[in-house]
Amino acid sequence: MTETAAPLHRPGRGCLPGELPSAAVRQAAETARRDAPAARHARRLTAATADSLTAAGFAGHFVPRDRGGAEGTFGDLLEASVTVGEQCASAAWCATLWAAHARFAALLPEEGQKEIWSESPHARIAAVLMPPSGAATRTEDGWLVQGEWPLASGVDHADWVLLAATETAVLRRPARAGASDRPLTTESGQHAVRVFAVPRAAVLVRDTWNSAGLSATGTNTVVLAEPTAVPARRSMSLATLLAGETREGAARCHAAPAHLAGGVLFCGPALGAARRALARCAEWARTAGPGGVRPLERASVRERIARSAAEIEAVGLLLREAARRADYEPVTPGSVARNRRDTSVAADWLATAVDRLLRTGGAHLRDPDGVLYRAWADVLTVASHGSLRLEPAAEAYASSLDDPEAVDA
Repeated sequence: MTETAAPLHRPGRGCLPGELPSAAVRQAAETARRDAPAARHARRLTAATADSLTAAGFAGHFVPRDRGGAEGTFGDLLEASVTVGEQCASAAWCATLWAAHARFAALLPEEGQKEIWSESPHARIAAVLMPPSGAATRTEDGWLVQGEWPLASGVDHADWVLLAATETAVLRRPARAGASDRPLTTESGQHAVRVFAVPRAAVLVRDTWNSAGLSATGTNTVVLAEPTAVPARRSMSLATLLAGETREGAARCHAAPAHLAGGVLFCGPALGAARRALARCAEWARTAGPGGVRPLERASVRERIARSAAEIEAVGLLLREAARRADYEPVTPGSVARNRRDTSVAADWLATAVDRLLRTGGAHLRDPDGVLYRAWADVLTVASHGSLRLEPAAEAYASSLDDPEAVDA
């Protein structure tokens, strides 16, 4: 296990396109494809890939316009994520999360936003939000935050980190006998949780990520070993983050609740990887094997490829509709529940489709360094994400059926 204490770069790179331009996105995808072997070996993106994704506009896509950002749409981000995901799901995952986390940072107090984007709207932001892992206690002018947060994707290339911590009466301090770390609670009896924006240079990053899927995301552990002061301007309640901006006139990308759009964005890299898997399996099926026989001439192979192709294409339609709903339709419990339902089912379909392709192909397609195996591992890793679990999504959807606004769902 190794630790690093400083970011690999500083903000202030390039000019931000108004939207995610297709040429720049394709260039980022090509860079990610070229660097994928090195990234998998290092278990984190290369600096060239991270910079190419930033130049394409991912990190600034949801940054407020008055901070130099694009205030873009979920649909645009989904399409760009899929494009990159076809070449490297890990790159698409990090790029999508850098965009999504900027959306959350836009909910911080004004002074906190100014600090984060003071040098550039391209600042890359990693985050660990659920479940909250650290502890925080109130001070006269802010908070003292301490703890260890696993699974911070893209943190090695980040400028800032958003960390969720439970408010406690007293931080855990081993040297202080009798100190209490009893969690504080809200009026509803829930533990009070806050989100804190911390400079990447202030945290230690423990190299703990070693996964078959999304292997190059550098989803490592973030540590604040000692109580660290965070001013009030760089803090907000987790409830604020989940609910979205409530001010009249707020940009839609900031007003959308987390559950309305989160699943759409998580699925983008998996859809790209599934398309790549389908293309590779089709290539194998068209190629004559020993004896000159093509696998595509077997009925079982044709049926399996056709079924997987239809499922993957159906997921694309589901996700585009969910993104449109997140971008333009009125926000209701029904619309949130439908998006949670559709993205959870989409993730399940992608996992099923790619698993079928892997089982259809010959033994050589299961090479751990092969395209199909890597896509299979990436898609299943995405599908296992807690935000895409079908059980809570189904529960929310069932509850929405009692909502008059959701009768058309």
